[in-house]
Amino acid sequence: MKLAQAVSRLTGNLQRSLFPRLEECWQGPLTVRERQLVSILEIVQVEKHVPKSASRQWLGRKLRERESIARSFVAKAVYGHPFTRSTIDALHTTPNLRLICGFARKSDIPSEATFSRSFAEFAESGFGERVHDALVERCLKDQIIGHICRDSTAIDGREKTVKKTAKQRSGARKRGRPKKGEKREPAQENRLDRQCRQSAAEALEQLPTAFDGGVKMCSKGYTKRWFGFKLHADVNDCGLPISIVLTSASVHDSQAAIPMMKMTSAKVTYLYDVMDPAYDAHQIYEISKSLGHVPIIEKNSRGRDVIPLAPHEAARYKERTVVERFNSRIKDEFGARNVMVQGARKVKLHLMFGVVALFADQLMKLVT
Repeated sequence: MKLAQAVSRLTGNLQRSLFPRLEECWQGPLTVRERQLVSILEIVQVEKHVPKSASRQWLGRKLRERESIARSFVAKAVYGHPFTRSTIDALHTTPNLRLICGFARKSDIPSEATFSRSFAEFAESGFGERVHDALVERCLKDQIIGHICRDSTAIDGREKTVKKTAKQRSGARKRGRPKKGEKREPAQENRLDRQCRQSAAEALEQLPTAFDGGVKMCSKGYTKRWFGFKLHADVNDCGLPISIVLTSASVHDSQAAIPMMKMTSAKVTYLYDVMDPAYDAHQIYEISKSLGHVPIIEKNSRGRDVIPLAPHEAARYKERTVVERFNSRIKDEFGARNVMVQGARKVKLHLMFGVVALFADQLMKLVT
């Protein structure tokens, strides 16, 4: 209720004070999309997270202001521009958009090369994650969340696939009972077992992020193949993304579950972990319970008959549709379907601009 009241008060101030004053100063009405962008920027406050060293320097050629460039990348996600050049053209031809992003004159708009260098700087510094984490902390830190729904979605990329080297299986175990006097090495520890004792940061560092091919089966039983990456998301009951992880397309959904549970638990307080059959592993159950949560995971049949979810669990499992709606919105409305950059860090930053824009837009939808 406190969050809803705060957002309602903000939107009321925008409608009563800011929008009329902007239209009066700029001598032109704001379109629906421009009003949406102003509201998102007011909630996200992306310019506060730009490193000061990037916009103020004492030596060398002076850099352009990065705050306005960061606001322009949020506008790129909101408008769904496939290329940075499209956003720059819109800044030159739309006075209101240029002023919203912080450029007083056309001559203040940097070149495409400056936008590209700024994007690379943001990607290397983890700018998107900082903005998103601050947004989650400001809005949801003191809230009690009922369900965290976890899922992944395919992200198509535009790179060359790196040829993988064949894995050498060292010490493959023989089948059957060992012979008398034969000593065999214990089974190697798998990734889920390691993640149980690792921190979230250590586990995420060991997840591959290279461009490769993936296969995923949808809820209707159809198989999808793609080349690119996989976006893993933790979404709360209201459709707000709490934690975001980007991996290679070939990484199985279950491999990101344990570090994401630890990440989300450090950010917010929640009660239930809701996941589909891809996450049916005993290590995931154990970690969820150890963190004080109740795991609700649909059983993976693996070719055998399974016991269905209890009626009360099945009712809570229906909440999982919020993460499916998030996957749909991030692709259709906030640029995840148009990834034109290369490299995992840049792809992650491109997606994070859409994630923070979606977060703010979803907050406003909750109020209205």
